[in-house]
Amino acid sequence: MHKHLFNGFLASSDTLRVYKGDKLIFSSDKDRLLPLLEYIDRFSPHHQQVVIFDKIMGNAAALLSIKAGCQEVYSPLGSQLAAKTLDKYGIKYHLAKVVPYIQKPGGEDMCPMEKLSIDKGPEAFYKVMRNIINKRA
Repeated sequence: MHKHLFNGFLASSDTLRVYKGDKLIFSSDKDRLLPLLEYIDRFSPHHQQVVIFDKIMGNAAALLSIKAGCQEVYSPLGSQLAAKTLDKYGIKYHLAKVVPYIQKPGGEDMCPMEKLSIDKGPEAFYKVMRNIINKRA
């Protein structure tokens, strides 16, 4: 249904886009989980049943997408952990390539955020991320 929007996203430099229907309500070219956290803090209280396009859909991003009130996600790369989480919460997903887990950039090890997200629910993981960011601020 959103294939044309997804193709446009893939061709862009954006790392995250959030749509309500066909209307773009948020986009970002920031790295990692920062765009999702920014969207949640600024927009998610006002929008539910959104569609999220994310360049990498690991378990951490899946949990934050659920917290953001999404009904569907699209990504060129997703993890098996993310797919399992999205299934658990009844979120439709379209992952072009599925890997066992998201790796650290340039490494074989599991991404620290993927590791941190294991066995957490959306709200618990969001609070962990907020605490990490608040400590750095």
